[in-house]
Amino acid sequence: MSVTSPADASAPGLLDRERIVAKAGFNRWLVPPAALAIHLCIGMAYGFSVFWKPLQAALLGADGKPLPECSAGAVTFSEKAAGTLKALSATDCNWSQFDLGWMFTFFFVLLGVSAAIWGGWLERAGPRKAGVVAAICWCGGLVISALGVHQHQLWLMWLGAGVIGGVGLGLGYISPVSTLIKWFPDRRGMATGLAIMGFGGGAMIGSPLATLLMNHFKTEGDPGVWQTFLVMAAIYAVFMLIGAFAYRLPPAGWKPEGWTPPASTNAMITSNQVHLANAHKTPQFWLLWLALCLNVSAGIGIIGAASPMLQETFGGALIGHPELAFADVKKDAALAAQAAGVAAGFVGLISLFNIFGRIAWASSSDALGRKQTYFIFFVLGATLYALATQAAEWKSLALFVACFCIIASMYGGGFATIPAYLADMFGTQFVGAIHGRLLTAWSTAGIVGPVIVNYLHDTRQAEGIPADQIYGPIFYVLAGLLVVGFLANLLVRPVNPKWNMTDAEIAEERAKLHEKGGAKVSGSFGIGKGGIDAKAVPFWLLVLIPLGWGIWITVQKTVALFG
Repeated sequence: MSVTSPADASAPGLLDRERIVAKAGFNRWLVPPAALAIHLCIGMAYGFSVFWKPLQAALLGADGKPLPECSAGAVTFSEKAAGTLKALSATDCNWSQFDLGWMFTFFFVLLGVSAAIWGGWLERAGPRKAGVVAAICWCGGLVISALGVHQHQLWLMWLGAGVIGGVGLGLGYISPVSTLIKWFPDRRGMATGLAIMGFGGGAMIGSPLATLLMNHFKTEGDPGVWQTFLVMAAIYAVFMLIGAFAYRLPPAGWKPEGWTPPASTNAMITSNQVHLANAHKTPQFWLLWLALCLNVSAGIGIIGAASPMLQETFGGALIGHPELAFADVKKDAALAAQAAGVAAGFVGLISLFNIFGRIAWASSSDALGRKQTYFIFFVLGATLYALATQAAEWKSLALFVACFCIIASMYGGGFATIPAYLADMFGTQFVGAIHGRLLTAWSTAGIVGPVIVNYLHDTRQAEGIPADQIYGPIFYVLAGLLVVGFLANLLVRPVNPKWNMTDAEIAEERAKLHEKGGAKVSGSFGIGKGGIDAKAVPFWLLVLIPLGWGIWITVQKTVALFG
């Protein structure tokens, strides 16, 4: 999109990169809430399961009861897959959780793939244009999904929110990374942690909001899902566009007043730049790819199975009946509902730690160093998985929950710390695009982690192993993944100088981006000076109030359930 005036046909368009270079007096603390405004919206991808139960009973028969699922009676994977193929366009049977669950696969595979494919374009186009495209894809995908629900066409659901929305997830996720790192060279971890915290917190706002909307719109024959999609698309469009248009870039060479780059004292933080075309040729890229993939694989499978894991491991102990095994609890609908409620509280608690781990660990990495922070993830994570195995044997619910809360915090912390780690290794010029390519590790982990956990679970269950003994060996396998991640992180060294760009090459790249300025541009110009001022406060409140609401609801549910 380009908007020019008749007087100057070469003037930058409304969405162009040159248009958003900050002027004197701009406060850099306006950029993090812009990133949060986008991440809190796309983070609803984590909470999409709130729609599954209503959609599974969307079609009613003449007797007023839900029609059978398209894969009714299916047991094997091939049978379920055949049912899903039928469900893609059938209007005489309901969708199953298996059918709907593919949405998560689309979300996170497309997130990584789109970030990798269009990361370079994002660096050239700038975060505003990328943020607007992300808003169009994510919100437009919800609108298409609303049509799919209304017409009961699963393929439209997959295409809308899954594929087109997945592209929006990728572009929205990486849109602020490079910008924040350039604005906060002195606090890289904190800055990216603030933004990526929003992705973890999006479901805490979106899930209860979706529940409220569905309850408002539902009728006897309509669960109110398509109407909810439309309303949420409109709300998200407003927030995401506000965030996109609030993005600003610092002039080339800008740095905070009084701040000296620490490259001279820390070899793991480079002052050089590695070109996007060369980053993946270095061993550092693939070692970090492996470290992120293993950290996420070890966490995402367990987080996805958190509710059944707690119920199977502790059975009746969750509801004051320690003498009852999980199989006994399942036989009583009332007891099973109580246990599921407590497990839901556990899921909420994990979500809270996932969110706060993103900002806490990423901020701590500014002082600890990125490599040391990842060492903590791997060593502490492996130890906690081993301890959780013992806690399950001891039937110590408090210790078990504590282990997984800390593991969840490091799962989120790994996401939030990796952009700063990349900037330390490869410089800031192409960090957004390099981060986009590295996110294919997330796509891979999104398949590997759940496959490991679910395959081992189902295999041991089929062998007749008691429910409370199923997960111990699984935890040790996940600990093993973290040990390999530890070794990958151990091998990370500063990038070979042969990959560093020359000053002439950097100048040429900046000329392509129409960047102007030099080392003389500093905080003395008033750009990015000071802390959160009166102008920044309203913008921060715009994103923190919804986040606080989501956290409050989650805390209420967690406290009430565990109480």
